[in-house]
Amino acid sequence: MQSQGADMLQTYGKVAVLLGGDSAERAVSLNSGNAVLAALQAAGVDAHAVDPAAGRLHETLVEGDFTRAFIALHGRGGEDGVVQGMLETLGMPYTGSGVLGSALGMDKLRSKQVWQSAGIPTPAFAVLGNAEEAVQAAGSLQYPLVVKPAHEGSSIGISKVESAAALPQAWQDAVQYDDCVLAEQWVTGQEYTAGILGETVLPLIRLETPHAFYDYEAKYQSDSTRYLVPCGLDEERERALQQLSLAAFNALGAAGWGRVDFMLDDAGEPWFIEVNTVPGLTDHSLVPMAAQAVGMDFIRLVLRILDSSLAHAGNHSQEGRRAKA
Repeated sequence: MQSQGADMLQTYGKVAVLLGGDSAERAVSLNSGNAVLAALQAAGVDAHAVDPAAGRLHETLVEGDFTRAFIALHGRGGEDGVVQGMLETLGMPYTGSGVLGSALGMDKLRSKQVWQSAGIPTPAFAVLGNAEEAVQAAGSLQYPLVVKPAHEGSSIGISKVESAAALPQAWQDAVQYDDCVLAEQWVTGQEYTAGILGETVLPLIRLETPHAFYDYEAKYQSDSTRYLVPCGLDEERERALQQLSLAAFNALGAAGWGRVDFMLDDAGEPWFIEVNTVPGLTDHSLVPMAAQAVGMDFIRLVLRILDSSLAHAGNHSQEGRRAKA
């Protein structure tokens, strides 16, 4: 065990697991971060929990002599390029996507605009400026619609809207989380997710829920949600969708690891919904579930994700970090 710990210290140094934060997804982030922390410590990594909500994050990382960061922050401040930018200024290697990929992945509006320019299929949408103009803005779309904040995750603030009469209230529900609210064409069909590790796409998972869509309750609270892996598609079709998922991920400049969510409509056509650059990381989350399907347990998965921080190490040495601090 001592030899293993020494090897881990030499490879990774002292690791800050960034968890919690002050976004609307704090509770989920605490669950993910604590699971990551336990897995890293079980593997012999010198890992410690650091919650940005406690303040003085910059000082904590420098004074604590941390050498790299495992980002388990969900939502704003942790998944949108903000903490990535701070770590860049410190010269501290970190897991997952860089500043640009994180910012684009968190911004559903600009994700869709990039996908449109890259030929990645994504549902038609409209930006809803305010409740009064919402019906007019969504006039080019057909009901039902999905109304959502542009910069939130975990299905927070999302509504399915069946008619124009319900649109203003859905806008009100979303705008409390974000000034930018989108209406998106509802896709009737099956929902899938693709976990990504580096350039490898894990087996697709098909999601089934009795809810109107895969909402917060279906994700974190319901016992009725079903996760099908194998997903039921034939091998050639699954491989093609995995490659398209990777193309959608790469188009946003995302890297390291993440998750891509998409729908297959009733005609079998794919429609890409969003990228998560820091998806959930508990033993019940989707990326760990897909990893388990190829024989990768949670500890091995977390170490693979931590390895993505090594890609930053060439430009951000510990000496450089101290010099900048």
